[in-house]
Amino acid sequence: MENKIICQSCGMPLDTEAVKGTEKNGLKSNEYCKYCYEDGTFKNPKMNLEDMENNVKNQMKKLELHEYAIQKAVNILPALKRWKSN
Repeated sequence: MENKIICQSCGMPLDTEAVKGTEKNGLKSNEYCKYCYEDGTFKNPKMNLEDMENNVKNQMKKLELHEYAIQKAVNILPALKRWKSN
């Protein structure tokens, strides 16, 4: 299985430069997507893990993804870098 790089906040695949967030110096982040991270900071710094779980569920439902895929995505969130210390 291919080891994909995913956003360490929401779990979205970082498979193109276009979806990567940016650091303060303008370089692309290899850890976070543009929806979570911009200019070296989180777009929603007060968001907690439960908020992110709901956000991921809602976004994936809009894409009409299967419930199994949604649950699988939500299950990995606690292991991601942003949420490990919480």
